[in-house]
Amino acid sequence: MAAQRTRGEQLEAFYGAVYYVATRPGEAAALKESDFILPSESEPEAWGEVLVSESHPEVGGGWTDSGKSHDERGLKHRARKAVRAVPVPPVYVRMVRAYIARFGVAPDGRLFRAVRGGRPTSNEYSEVWSEARKAVLSEQELRTALAEVPYSLRHAAISLWIKSGMDLVEAAYRVGHSLAVLYRFYAKLLKGGSAAANRLVELGLRAEE
Repeated sequence: MAAQRTRGEQLEAFYGAVYYVATRPGEAAALKESDFILPSESEPEAWGEVLVSESHPEVGGGWTDSGKSHDERGLKHRARKAVRAVPVPPVYVRMVRAYIARFGVAPDGRLFRAVRGGRPTSNEYSEVWSEARKAVLSEQELRTALAEVPYSLRHAAISLWIKSGMDLVEAAYRVGHSLAVLYRFYAKLLKGGSAAANRLVELGLRAEE
């Protein structure tokens, strides 16, 4: 992603939020430096935490109270003041630190900005994503839905968590979903996990014999 010159370098950690923390792009755009609770630099393998509390979904200026191209609101499907605390893996802790050291933060504390200032727009981060996709995928892969949009990173994150055996209640909380929504969108993965669960039960039953 950083290969896409300055725009890619500035957006690399933005995409990282969508993948490593499974934020929605609108939530990533709203993140502030003060939302991160990072471990000491003397603990390079320690996890941090980020408090996700806002979302800046992009809509037409005529549809917002402020007239801006994006609206400022609470988390999707949550009470306006709802906050979810999401663990941050060491790899993203390092990415956030490197980003702040190089680019700093906006006057209002927001972490991510467009190259010319302001919040990252969907046009900008989608265009950079498209360029990166063309650079790494084959012609055949480009004709598929593989990593089609930046939001694909969030789906990839949730899929990884489920495949890794994360408790489903915990996974739903981290991404801001209900269990019902998680089951609906990731039913195929969850069904695949049933076989592994059955094997564990079978081993337990054998141990009791």
